[in-house]
Amino acid sequence: MPPFAKINFAPAAVDARSLPSGGMILRSAQRLEPYARSLGDILEHWAVESPDGVFLAERAPSGAWRRISYAQSLKAVRSIGQALLQRKLSADRPVVILSDNGIDHALLALGAMHVGVPVSPISSAYSLISKDYEKLRYALGLIEPGLIFAADGAPFAPALRKVGIGQAELLVGANPPEGIEATAFTELLDTPAGSAVDEALAKVGPDTIAKILFSSGSTDLPKGVVVTQRMMCSNQQALSQVWPFLSSRPPVLVDWLPWNHIFGGNFCFNMILRHGGTLYIDDGKPTPQRIQKTVANLHEISPTLYLNVPLGFDMLLPFLERDEGLRNNFFRHLDALFYAAAALPQNLWKRLEDVAVAARGERVPMVSAWGSTETAPAVTAVHFEIERAGVIGLPLPGCEVKMEPNAGKLELRLKGPNVTPGYWNHPEATAAEITDGWLHTGDATRQDDDGYYYIVDRWKDMYISGGENVYPAEVEDVIFQLPGIVEAAVIGVSDERWVEVGKAVIVLQEGASLDESEVLRHCAKNLAKFKVPKSVVFIDALPRNATGKILKRELRAQFDPAKS
Repeated sequence: MPPFAKINFAPAAVDARSLPSGGMILRSAQRLEPYARSLGDILEHWAVESPDGVFLAERAPSGAWRRISYAQSLKAVRSIGQALLQRKLSADRPVVILSDNGIDHALLALGAMHVGVPVSPISSAYSLISKDYEKLRYALGLIEPGLIFAADGAPFAPALRKVGIGQAELLVGANPPEGIEATAFTELLDTPAGSAVDEALAKVGPDTIAKILFSSGSTDLPKGVVVTQRMMCSNQQALSQVWPFLSSRPPVLVDWLPWNHIFGGNFCFNMILRHGGTLYIDDGKPTPQRIQKTVANLHEISPTLYLNVPLGFDMLLPFLERDEGLRNNFFRHLDALFYAAAALPQNLWKRLEDVAVAARGERVPMVSAWGSTETAPAVTAVHFEIERAGVIGLPLPGCEVKMEPNAGKLELRLKGPNVTPGYWNHPEATAAEITDGWLHTGDATRQDDDGYYYIVDRWKDMYISGGENVYPAEVEDVIFQLPGIVEAAVIGVSDERWVEVGKAVIVLQEGASLDESEVLRHCAKNLAKFKVPKSVVFIDALPRNATGKILKRELRAQFDPAKS
């Protein structure tokens, strides 16, 4: 096997303390170093240190890249901050952003946070795909914004008319919707910034609320997670310590991950800002209709780090395998590949290694991390060479990971400066999820014989068959050993005899041939009898959220309506 490319990782070291319960608490052997007070301070730093450095870039209507420097970004952010202060926006009247990633989206979010106004980016699917706009109505009712932004007002018009905007001001980049009064985004950019902006920034501290991010809602309705400046800044400092390669040169990302989600909006975006890098906003997406845009962008831009969800890698790989020019440009400056949000099948891992070797004659390190919306987001990260998928790494500096025995597995609980103080306007959920300072994640983990930690599954996805706990991820790992499988999910469905039994829902590669009996025979050879699914169904695609996380509640609703 070819060697890994050399990369500067922090030493892999952890402090462990055993608990009387049989569990343990893990901490990084590194102390968390001092971190910035706010994202505003970081932006001001780079506007001085690298004023002409490109911060953000996006495709203009002409197809050319529209780029904006750190100095230009700060100027715009200060003007926007001034305009928001004049509108008396505050923590009681936050900013809501409805539209997808874009430079104006970024500037508005940074402008709001710069002066202490929380911002809540909401999935565009709530407005553009939903038929009843239930989640949009729920989100706006919870947030009670003072300003709502849509980069293009036209596609959001039906949702806004149906739901209404209450007392909020509507801000649009273009095409104000008919019948709704709207302000042009350029009006904010044209506002002269004064001393009020500096005074407001001085009041922004580590515990200032920066964002309200909605959890993915993979098991129930999303909650508004409070994200503070401390959470974001401490998390980026911790990542910088375990991945010192980020500081060796300004990182370059080509990234589509949506900013309403913690992965794209905090992990990726803040990583670029923290290290003075450049984020090329990818207008593509891992769908048959838009993957070509991602391919075109990667033909032009060579990233230093490429982050994606497993579905994104699966869509991109055929292009990397057959297009030598794309492959060489993609791997030219690449330090590492990063996956998260869902399990990466081992066959995709092997294919990624193969294309890296074809391009460079060496393997590019593949890394991952684990966390949640409530942890801004990373709690653990891989900062060492690994040979297989699923490893979640070690705790980041400043983070404490408690592993409590529960039903034969280790339940994960978390503490640290990156952990949320709670949920927006939802004290009951806060009290239920955070006890004695520990955040209950709902995730279970295990440690293998080599000492690596893996996420086994979410407790809410576990089902009980004949009195035995079954963790779907374990079954899915076995199913992925079969050739020709693109996606697989196992859910518990009702059964008169066993109460619940497993149903495997599988998506096959085009041209692949596999039937139910083959899957069940393979599972029977590799799993205890009670873990073997009772049935298998093949479908065209699994339901996923914007970042590729499988929505098992929708599968349960489809295949076991009695439990949904």
